[in-house]
Amino acid sequence: MNVLIVGGGIGGLTAALCLARRGNKVSVFEQSPVFGEVGAGLQLSPNCTRVLHDLGLEQSILGSAFLPEGTQFRQWDNGKVIGESLLGVSALARYGYPYYHMHRQDLMRVLVEAVEEDSNIELHTNLQVQGFTQNDEGVSLITGDTNYPGDLLIGADGIHSVISVGLWGEAKPRFTGNIAWRALVPAERLPKNLILPMSTAWWGPGKHFVHYYVRRGELINCVCVVEKKGWEVESWSERGDYNELKSDFTGWHSDIQHLIDHADKDSLFKWALYDRAPMPQMG
Repeated sequence: MNVLIVGGGIGGLTAALCLARRGNKVSVFEQSPVFGEVGAGLQLSPNCTRVLHDLGLEQSILGSAFLPEGTQFRQWDNGKVIGESLLGVSALARYGYPYYHMHRQDLMRVLVEAVEEDSNIELHTNLQVQGFTQNDEGVSLITGDTNYPGDLLIGADGIHSVISVGLWGEAKPRFTGNIAWRALVPAERLPKNLILPMSTAWWGPGKHFVHYYVRRGELINCVCVVEKKGWEVESWSERGDYNELKSDFTGWHSDIQHLIDHADKDSLFKWALYDRAPMPQMG
């Protein structure tokens, strides 16, 4: 088949690799001038890593991934452990594939390098998709003065998907009442062994704070969710105010204060969390 994929993020590039490895010709269309990824940390479970390993990316991933020993849930104020589970070798033995923590940029680098080496994949950057048409013979992607015909179209173009609108029309998302912060903390700024080699979620009234290592343990990714209204910007690139984050977690455990105090202020962002209704069908 001749497959068209709109969106060159993690989902789009992974789909392209899977389809190309099975003999299909794939064209990926990305509106940005370069393939990149906004955001910071990712937790990749065995359901995900088995796909990446099948694509032959294991060694490339190991160069920048962090393998956590487990997950842990803790009380927001006194640090009491509420529950925990094992990962590491236990996850590998149980599921057959590892559990990784990765920086999004690191995973994107691995995927882009693999895509660029695949002769079955053609990349188009800095190209704005306006829509598509379809009939019994296939589908055609509309990009300004040029149309691209194909047998199959995959929309991997994110929360403001042009392809989704073309299939089902505009759909208004619902604000959940939650604001999420994200920040990166260089591990070298913290006392040794302060942060355990696992994914840790601190639960408190109306809030939770999650942190875990990425980039071989050089950085700690923090995601902090707060029930809050009055600011409802749905964007992954909106800068956050450090003092507001500090105020949101006043009174929380000293480990949380250490992370906030030593966060890289240039990596501090916040965004509003929205729900969208499930798609009525796949296409």
